[in-house]
Amino acid sequence: MAKNRKNQAAAIRFGPALKASFFILLIGGSAVGFVWQKSQIDQLGLQIASREQQIKQFKLNNLKLKTLVADLQSPVSLDQRVKNLNLGLVPAQPAQVVRLSEAAPMTDHSQPRQFAQRPSADLTP
Repeated sequence: MAKNRKNQAAAIRFGPALKASFFILLIGGSAVGFVWQKSQIDQLGLQIASREQQIKQFKLNNLKLKTLVADLQSPVSLDQRVKNLNLGLVPAQPAQVVRLSEAAPMTDHSQPRQFAQRPSADLTP
């Protein structure tokens, strides 16, 4: 005898519909995730490009500042600023210059060298 469709359980009738809706949701969710991920990649690419532009600007600024510092430290520039500001600075007279000679290294190795010792926690008196 043929089975009557009215007597079948509701779960059996809605099974294929549930499977189809599950697959549709899975594919739709994957598509939404893919689009979101692509937009995130695009935003990160824009951030990287802007940061690289900032780095270029900082390097250019550093180069300008280095040349400015070198200019300001040059003896000609310093002399000119001293004259413009009327500071009254003049070069040192030879009598005002004290030259220190470096002590010659000791060549006699018969005497032991003495070194300073740092205090440590493991030394006991």
